[in-house]
Amino acid sequence: MRMSTAPDVEKIILNVAQIMIDELKLEDVTPETFDPQIDLIDEVGIDSMDLATVALVLRDEYAIRIDEDDYPKLTSVRLISEYISDKLADRADG
Repeated sequence: MRMSTAPDVEKIILNVAQIMIDELKLEDVTPETFDPQIDLIDEVGIDSMDLATVALVLRDEYAIRIDEDDYPKLTSVRLISEYISDKLADRADG
């Protein structure tokens, strides 16, 4: 069994939530209270420009490539975090 060097998804979730809060200027929410399952587009109301901004920050933060084609799939903090974790795991394995 090989050990994964990818960071824990739960840690990524907190970090992604913090980035969302900072970039989107969300109020009355902390990374710990940010529901990672909430739909960012339908329930939080972020648009594609917001998502692109966050994607750029995450790309720099984690030094990963986020394909624009993948943006429509990145609709919750949990999905974004799992995506990042997979990218980091791929990089660690490569």
